[in-house]
Amino acid sequence: MGPQPHILIVDDHAQIRESVARFLEKNGMRTTVARDAVEMDAKLATGHFDLLVLDVMMPGEDGLSVCRRLAPEGDLPIIMLTALGEETDRIVGLEIGADDYLAKPFNPRELLARIKSVLRRSNRDEPVAGRLAGRKVSFAHWILDTDRQVLIDQSTTETPLTTSEFKLLAVLLERARMVLSRDQLLDLTAGRTAGPMDRTIDNQISRLRRKIEPDVLRPSVIKTVRNGGYCLAADVEDAP
Repeated sequence: MGPQPHILIVDDHAQIRESVARFLEKNGMRTTVARDAVEMDAKLATGHFDLLVLDVMMPGEDGLSVCRRLAPEGDLPIIMLTALGEETDRIVGLEIGADDYLAKPFNPRELLARIKSVLRRSNRDEPVAGRLAGRKVSFAHWILDTDRQVLIDQSTTETPLTTSEFKLLAVLLERARMVLSRDQLLDLTAGRTAGPMDRTIDNQISRLRRKIEPDVLRPSVIKTVRNGGYCLAADVEDAP
């Protein structure tokens, strides 16, 4: 869990999700909101979250279906928001993997207390390599050994990576060919929001390019996207 827990709030009622977001932010948390499962999936693909607050009754894919889909992955605690008196929804939600539930209408302080409780129970050290942990993956002209945090070129020469370089590269490899903004990369690698004139990601990208690019002046592996951010422009496969 990052210094400021990052909470994803999914509810089709704008007033509820925005008021909950404001309250949580006043109490030291970072928030991102989504109005439905489609928007939630887009946020999950490009961000790191410590907990999901999920409404059961949503248009399209409902909250129970979302919980059933996400719970087996086991890496994102879920608090369900249910309609008052819908005991069946609460029971089913807990059975399929939700960590807690809260009936609407609710006191924001109670939601905050439940979030803190779930985060304490689920607090864990995630592997630096994320979903790539324990694997060797190939991209461009490199193989990344995630256990040893080293790059291996075609002549088997090894290049060690610092922890920050390794974490940034792992994030890019997990999202190959996806454009990620500086804010998204900082969230995914450090669990924090960029401040004014924050050049952390740009500096890390520059150091990483010096190690992996054939021509640093014309980068072909990690590309800069104007007004977008950065993109790892290579296919990623499991190495033999």
